[in-house]
Amino acid sequence: MAQTAPFRPFETQLDKDVTLSILRAATEGADDGELFLERKRSEMLLFDDGRVKTASYDASEGFGLRAVRGEVAGYAHATEISENALRRAMETARLAVGNGGGTWSDAPAKTNQRLYTDADPMAGAGFAAKLDILKEVDAFARALDRRVVQVSVSLAASHQEVEILRPDGIHVGDTRPMVRVNVSVIVEENGRREAGSAGGGGRIDMADWLDLDNWKGLVQEALRIAVVNLGAVPAPAGIMDVALGPGWPGILLHEAVGHGLEGDFNRKKSSAFAGLLGQQVAAKGVTVLDDGTIPDRRGSLTVDDEGTPSSRTTLIEDGVLVGFMQDRQNARLVGVAPTGNGRRESHAHAPMPRMTNTYMLGGETAPGDIVAEVKDGIYAVGFGGGQVDITNGKFVFSCTEAYRVENGKVGAPVKGATLIGDGATALQQIRAIGNDMALDPGMGTCGKAGQWVPVGVGQPTVLIGGLTIGGSAA
Repeated sequence: MAQTAPFRPFETQLDKDVTLSILRAATEGADDGELFLERKRSEMLLFDDGRVKTASYDASEGFGLRAVRGEVAGYAHATEISENALRRAMETARLAVGNGGGTWSDAPAKTNQRLYTDADPMAGAGFAAKLDILKEVDAFARALDRRVVQVSVSLAASHQEVEILRPDGIHVGDTRPMVRVNVSVIVEENGRREAGSAGGGGRIDMADWLDLDNWKGLVQEALRIAVVNLGAVPAPAGIMDVALGPGWPGILLHEAVGHGLEGDFNRKKSSAFAGLLGQQVAAKGVTVLDDGTIPDRRGSLTVDDEGTPSSRTTLIEDGVLVGFMQDRQNARLVGVAPTGNGRRESHAHAPMPRMTNTYMLGGETAPGDIVAEVKDGIYAVGFGGGQVDITNGKFVFSCTEAYRVENGKVGAPVKGATLIGDGATALQQIRAIGNDMALDPGMGTCGKAGQWVPVGVGQPTVLIGGLTIGGSAA
């Protein structure tokens, strides 16, 4: 695919001075507001069971115009970038301002940081070359093990270009690449079928993931998990100690704890952590960060979708709740600084506080010593879907790879295990923290209020005492 010309809406579609006057008219008397312009192109290839099942390409562009007054935000968006569309949007957004009287917020800080390439990840290889790679992946997986009966490989990439203009004349832009590769295999033995999957990616060039060593590792990992599950026995049930592996199991931290630390939930006092700032909410030694400044990571942002530079925000420090993730509106309403967590799915969505890369720092204990502490429980290293209630932090998560542990010895893999508990209690019951902190391989997507954004998670090996295990063993 050929490289397209950069997105320059103020050179090709709009007069910047006229646009600024419209934006100022929309936000006169408001507290805050901005014009968010976006162009996004994406493609996805799915090779399933020996044939191309999906081949898609999508291109979109548009703008969102927002005016904020107190707790109210007026938002209008369109897929047509034109002066006429902006004037119509101004009338809608203006309704939130009413008679005005707002106090204009300080502009976002400036930044020169660049956390990822601005190259189009789809431009390096054509459709035929990518399809050849997917065929190689399929053949390699089947040759590895005769028990493989189905292989599914997906390759997705996108290139998002944004321009953010504020009424005070501040103008920032960001170009955001994204790549995601996923491999799933199904194995069969003695009439039993089990699946395994592995994936990864980030804000990188597609060539990095089309490299032979990268995709071979994904195939081998997906096959390993599938074969492990072939030997899995029904999971036990009851209240037990749980050791969580490093990396992707941080998705439990993200869901059960992270959402409860977003600024809007706490300002509205609908979070289980509301009113607990400065208090001990986790075991000593537990430090949790949200960090959007890690180069090339899936959840990283040079600037957020309001133009605020991304930051490394400490949420919990040595067990004490010390901060929340804030967008501009919620930060202003509670009198704190925004943290660069104002995110939106696209120009058709208003920003809200969202996570970037959320993880727990490592401790000093060797992972093997942590597992050895488990007398009767499980060791969970892979997770699938889950459900969380933000108001009380209660969660239910299914394990995709877990093992029975008795008297400190890792035994047979278990199937059908679910972890049941609540985030606040689980934080208090952490008994050991490993020295092996790792981030996930780059495959997280987070949903909130109908919007989906890419995120990262991470953690070291941890030991949680007394979680409820839902299983099927008699």
